[in-house]
Amino acid sequence: MAAADHLHPEVQRWIYHQGWTGLRPIQELAIAPILGGQQDLIIAAATAGGKTEAAFLPIFSHLLNHPGASIRVLGLSPLKALINDQHRRLLDMGESMGISVTAWHGDVASHRKHRLLQDPQGIVIITPESLEALIARRGPALGRLFQRLNYIVIDEMHVFIGSERGRQLQSLMHRLEYCLDRSIPRIGLSATLGDMDLAAEFLRPGHGRQVQVINPAGPGGQLRLQLRGYQRSLSDQAAVELAASQALHSEASADDLAMAQHLFQALRGSNNLIFVNGRARVEQMADLLRLFSEQARVPNEFYPHHGSLAKHLREEVEDLLRSDLPANVVCTTTLEMGIDVGDVQSIAQVGSPLSVASIRQRLGRSGRRAGEPAIARFYVSVPELAADMPPQEAIHPELVQTIAMINLLLERWCEPPVPEKLQLSTLIQQLLSLLSQYEGLKAQDLWEILGETGPFQQVSAELFQDLLRCLGQREMIQQSGDRTLLLSPKGERIVNHYSFYSAFQTPEDYELVHLGRTLGTLPQRIPLVPQMRIVFAGQSWQVEAVDEARKIIEVSSAPGGRVPRFSGGGGGIHSHVRQAMYHLYCSQDQPPYLDPMAQRLLAEAREQFRAFHLHRTSVLGFASQSLIFCWQGDRVLNTLLVLLLAKGLKAAKEGIAIAVRQCDPPTLVAQLGQWADEPMSAPLDLARSVKNKRLDKYDYLLSEDLLCHNYALSEFDVPLTWQTLRDLSSQDLP
Repeated sequence: MAAADHLHPEVQRWIYHQGWTGLRPIQELAIAPILGGQQDLIIAAATAGGKTEAAFLPIFSHLLNHPGASIRVLGLSPLKALINDQHRRLLDMGESMGISVTAWHGDVASHRKHRLLQDPQGIVIITPESLEALIARRGPALGRLFQRLNYIVIDEMHVFIGSERGRQLQSLMHRLEYCLDRSIPRIGLSATLGDMDLAAEFLRPGHGRQVQVINPAGPGGQLRLQLRGYQRSLSDQAAVELAASQALHSEASADDLAMAQHLFQALRGSNNLIFVNGRARVEQMADLLRLFSEQARVPNEFYPHHGSLAKHLREEVEDLLRSDLPANVVCTTTLEMGIDVGDVQSIAQVGSPLSVASIRQRLGRSGRRAGEPAIARFYVSVPELAADMPPQEAIHPELVQTIAMINLLLERWCEPPVPEKLQLSTLIQQLLSLLSQYEGLKAQDLWEILGETGPFQQVSAELFQDLLRCLGQREMIQQSGDRTLLLSPKGERIVNHYSFYSAFQTPEDYELVHLGRTLGTLPQRIPLVPQMRIVFAGQSWQVEAVDEARKIIEVSSAPGGRVPRFSGGGGGIHSHVRQAMYHLYCSQDQPPYLDPMAQRLLAEAREQFRAFHLHRTSVLGFASQSLIFCWQGDRVLNTLLVLLLAKGLKAAKEGIAIAVRQCDPPTLVAQLGQWADEPMSAPLDLARSVKNKRLDKYDYLLSEDLLCHNYALSEFDVPLTWQTLRDLSSQDLP
């Protein structure tokens, strides 16, 4: 008997009316475990791989076979746009079978939500934030609303793993099960998962081994790749000449103009997604492509899409992609996830990708039709070499990082979820929400729900007690005569504010202030330690003091410094990527997907790598400073940087290297070896030297000791850093 024969006749009829010749392997494999109604499950496949139908075809069958009142299926999604898209796709299926499908988020009319609350039924698709509000505000009604809840489906699950929202999501699912006093099968849908064991552990903390994973390899479609190299000229003459030749009124650099020209010529007339790193870059590239359209006197087919655009503008662009008209969209991560944008011929990536996982996710947008290849074009620009260029720039790390990521993609590797963190900020939110939901709880009950059996098991009972005492001192909670913990008036005001239900906040920049004058802003996550040097507004500065509450950095004028890294890279670059870069530098292999300029630039990067003796050493001298190339990820680099500063060295992170001033390589290597032989530094001691530890939403409520615990596990990797110290101290110097 075929797997589809186990589906309800109404579901089989719906499949027939779609004109499908059969189910995909992933859809067939999901039927039995979902119909069983007891199994936690991960369904992993490429974007547009049929994951939604794989989950919901058997879910609809189960609902038809076992009708009943209350909300039966809870769909959790990271974005409103994804909810709207999934609602549109499931509504047709639901209407044909008499099962309601309700979208629930901030833009949905209140009367629709009220109707569902009065008559709970069917499938509800919701964001974690809206579910948080529902649980916190309507605690006594949860039993009625979710009495017969059968499934929890998490769309784009990989987006949540390792983040504040992910821990919030785990807590919400656990709180629902605690309220209903039973386990609810969880189904995770994802296009990009590196370590399936860690993903399973995320879905059901403490019981990941019991999660079934459906991840069929499949035959693998054809893939076409090209990486195009460009070089930024030290002068603007090339840009002036290129702009003049194209009759463009643009002040863009020559490399940007050349990239835009190729994008215009290669993509116009079809549907494509052009991914860039940053919203400002979206606008810049979209404007250049518009100028090329005007110069060619053809209709513009290039449109921007990012989170700062108004909702109706984003939806207009999405509708264009779904239409029969050619449309090319310059976007950030907004179109990386599973919003249905129709058939996309290819994707382009301008600049180095954020991760291997993001390449996999984006590539899944292309080659969706049978027999069509997935196509990806990469555009990377590097600076023209100069006599005084430091090694960390001369070896063209952005180009080599992109090649390393593409090679790892072809090897079917991608980043595992980031290591688990304490996430005390999210714990505070969940604790306050629980007190609102139950109108007060004993400390032991809070610990049982959130810590002992919940998703915060890395938080010890002692640390949990410290957190409760801290919240009491901050007047967020209070205790009644029978030792029940309650929200204080101050805590109630926070919980009742609309912003409470989000576990994360937009990162705030720090103001740089010199003698009362504001120089500008720096990103929040750059580790700040007194006496460290930075370069800003064309001058060198020394950090004198950091005011976390006011987000102000006091600086004084000083010689020597580094250019701050303004753009973030999500969770940073993984160590495996940096090690792949090192092997690329040492190799003579020529990837077949490089264009002639990229081949020349890779050869140039390798030549510079050897000229600086980086094939023999990881510590070298340059311009009166020592440079450390440890070829590890950003967590190790951050740990090593803070260690060096704590030891009194004048160190700064400069791209893929750490620069140490006033210390020659032999002396530095000797010191690194001495520290490697000592017991590992306590992560807490390192964290105490960092002055901007308030990274997450409710970190301002933490004591200094709790902040250090939280920061140390989040930002440092001490064991791997000590192994790196041993490796560095054994290096030969050139």
